[in-house]
Amino acid sequence: MTKTSAERQAAYRAWRDDGISSKADFALERLAKRYAVTKRAMLERLIIAEDDRTRTRRRRDLLGMEWDAYFDKRGVTP
Repeated sequence: MTKTSAERQAAYRAWRDDGISSKADFALERLAKRYAVTKRAMLERLIIAEDDRTRTRRRRDLLGMEWDAYFDKRGVTP
């Protein structure tokens, strides 16, 4: 039995469902190719760079509660 385009697309999305949107996945793929690294390595670089940027901001730039929440799991929202 032949599947419709919508059925094929739904099956592909279900198979590929890794929690990342297609737009983010394509962007990650482009960045990884640009820097000749794996997508995992690129994602690690991006995460570490943003964490470093956040931690090096002067504490007074963040409200006390935001600063405390950043370093406390209980304060982090999904």
